[in-house]
Amino acid sequence: MEFARRNTVVYGLLLGVWLLVVGWQLGKEHARVEAAAKTDLRNRAMEITDTLGAEVHALSFRETLMEDRLQSVLDELVRTNQFTTSTGVIAIVLLNTAGEPLVTAGNTNVIPPGILSEGEHWASDGVTFVNPVWGASFTNQNTTNPVVVFSFRDFSNSIPRTNFEFNGSSSTNGMMPPPPRENDRERPGGGPRRPPWMRNMNPDQFRALAARRELHGLVLSMSTENLRTLATDDLWMRAIIIFFAGISAIIAGVAWRNLAKTSELQIRLIRASELNSHLKEMNLAAAGLAHETRNPLNIIRGMAQMISKSDAPPEAREKSRAIVDETDKVTAQLNEFINYSRPREVRRAKIQLNAAVAEVIRALDYDIAEKKIRVENKVASVSIEADEQLLRQVLFNLLLNATQAVGENGQIQFSTQKNGGAEIALDVRDNGPGVPQAQRQEIFKPYFTTHQKGTGLGLAVVQQIVLAHGWEIQCLDNEPNGAVFRISHLKVSA
Repeated sequence: MEFARRNTVVYGLLLGVWLLVVGWQLGKEHARVEAAAKTDLRNRAMEITDTLGAEVHALSFRETLMEDRLQSVLDELVRTNQFTTSTGVIAIVLLNTAGEPLVTAGNTNVIPPGILSEGEHWASDGVTFVNPVWGASFTNQNTTNPVVVFSFRDFSNSIPRTNFEFNGSSSTNGMMPPPPRENDRERPGGGPRRPPWMRNMNPDQFRALAARRELHGLVLSMSTENLRTLATDDLWMRAIIIFFAGISAIIAGVAWRNLAKTSELQIRLIRASELNSHLKEMNLAAAGLAHETRNPLNIIRGMAQMISKSDAPPEAREKSRAIVDETDKVTAQLNEFINYSRPREVRRAKIQLNAAVAEVIRALDYDIAEKKIRVENKVASVSIEADEQLLRQVLFNLLLNATQAVGENGQIQFSTQKNGGAEIALDVRDNGPGVPQAQRQEIFKPYFTTHQKGTGLGLAVVQQIVLAHGWEIQCLDNEPNGAVFRISHLKVSA
């Protein structure tokens, strides 16, 4: 549970860090890049507005500021910025006081109809800056509302003179005729002299004409293609950063999981080592106890034998012989237990396998002859690397187990087969009843036996010695009946 809680906390922290990276890249850095691009676009719009104001201001020093001249200025401004800048000008519209266009240039179809509110109007393919403000002033610090405002100059006595502000500089300008010359100043009744085509206008008519002819507002439409490209490229870059951040978080999570598993396995290994050490101590203590128990048993056996051979009554001699038999059984079990609990120190040497099998068969010749068992030694004449004493014990236990499994006139066979390379396998076959599938792993455990006279330690000792050599033992079926005990991975010695 502790490891699970710790893993949950670590994985949660990694996920939180990744989400912070996502929020930082998309919510802050990408927004900052978009804001900077929009600011650049506004600054570019201000530069274009300054250029337009300078052109109009230059024309205002002439006697008249005609629409055809202003039209050529706007056309040239659109054409120049359209092909020389990445944020090209799409259209420019100069408005009068009523919000009606006086002079237009470029593709005015992209400008949404009815836009009169001052400010920025962003669309999918462009942005439109609208500034219809009467008498407003424009300075370089105003980056959000680039404005050009012009007012006409009244030549009548009844209409006051008005000015326009452009980049903080004041001057007079207009679409109307210039002020009268010196020889035209005096007229009957006083006041400046009007042009002939204006002399019949009253002040209201003059104001109406001025409202239609006055430069009052500016509509500037610019392309946002560069902004969109920059935003898309930046978004891809942020996505790559987020992707690699996610990969880093996953790698960190996998590394932490492996580290946690390694730590857990190390703790288990330490506990297992401590348990193993404790079991070894208990094993040595039990072996010592078993060894000390054999001495009293030998004394009891000797005294029982003396009684069985004495002039004691027949009943006493019979009971003494039973005591001898039982002490022999207990002594045999103690001997096998001591043998099983003894540490296995393998001293490898070159051994002739065929000869070792033949000697073990001769050692059990009495038991084999008693049950009329036919034993075949078909082991190849090869030498292997093994501990001679431990190998003889393995062969002895396997042959004894086979003689106990088969009945009279049974068959037992020793044979070898190649496993490939410099390894062979040794098979001990019998035609007994065989071993059920469910018991093929249990028979190698201590004190598990299927024979009434068995101790349950013979095959356990065999497996212990086999594993100490680095070999492997299996219990298989023997066709048509019986069992096969196969020891594999025996290394052939040249």
